[in-house]
Amino acid sequence: MMRRMDFSRDGDGSGDRRNLSGREGGVRPDERRNDVDTDSIGLILMMYPPLAKVNYDELADVFRNVKILVLSLVQNWIIGPILMFALAVIFLRDRPEYMVGLIMIGLARCIAMVIVWNDLANGDADYCAGLVAFNSIFQVLFFSVYAYVFITILPRWLGLGGAIVHITMGQIAQSVGIYLGIPFVAGLVTWKVLTTTKGKTWYRQHFIPKISPLTLTFLLFTIVVMFSIKGAAIVRMPLDVVRIAIPLLLYFGIMFVVSFALSRRVGATYPQCATLSFTAASNNFELAIAVAVATFGIDSGAAFAAVIGPLIEVPVMIGLVDVSRWAQRAIFQGSPTAIKDG
Repeated sequence: MMRRMDFSRDGDGSGDRRNLSGREGGVRPDERRNDVDTDSIGLILMMYPPLAKVNYDELADVFRNVKILVLSLVQNWIIGPILMFALAVIFLRDRPEYMVGLIMIGLARCIAMVIVWNDLANGDADYCAGLVAFNSIFQVLFFSVYAYVFITILPRWLGLGGAIVHITMGQIAQSVGIYLGIPFVAGLVTWKVLTTTKGKTWYRQHFIPKISPLTLTFLLFTIVVMFSIKGAAIVRMPLDVVRIAIPLLLYFGIMFVVSFALSRRVGATYPQCATLSFTAASNNFELAIAVAVATFGIDSGAAFAAVIGPLIEVPVMIGLVDVSRWAQRAIFQGSPTAIKDG
């Protein structure tokens, strides 16, 4: 198992040292192993349904519209990570364990709940499926690289001595390979075998509804376990929760507005604007939580910050669905591509 990562609280590394769990002296190896082993299966099962839902043969549809693809890449893999990194540094540079948790969230692009928000907002279902498939593959290939750059390299370049994480690319890649790679392969194989033998209609109408509850079930399980460990800290330090929530609220709002404006500017239809905006503003908290737990420990500050994410995102995204539908009526009403409210 991977060792617990430490933060240096001052630039020369000679001052007070504290690990991500916020406990002096670290955690015993057997305690760390029990934490991970208990949750490993649950975390993998949590990631499996959204990756099994992807229509992997629809990636070609995304590539046909180069302008939309490039815009999505810029929104998801340049603007999003940089914005969250900046907000994390601005609001939490004195709490590096929380800062890392927020950065993890910004790097994990949404591949699950965005489908729900997109549907509620009358977005383009085909584009959403294609972008989800593309982001899934992109995350498998590059998440570990992004994490190494944004968590270890950039803080050091910016002189944030208190935010330097002693972690290697291989350690992050190991976590991503287990918690994203395994369910990705399982989802791809499931999709290929069952759509070939049973057909896409049966797959969508019979198989997917049966496995879909697993994501919510094991996400709630993980959150319950986290809060069982951190519940006392939440009651004792409510301001910490507020400090984590503020940059998250700013991130969701800014990403949605900027993405919607950019999509509109390049001539996207309303369904495409909605899909691009929710894809850019949403995040894959399952992956962020899984990597934070596997890399830093289930009782770490990074995992605590990651678990606050879905508690903030769900109500915010429901509100943004209403904002999107308002924009549909106010901006796109009367255009040939506008979709009337159902």
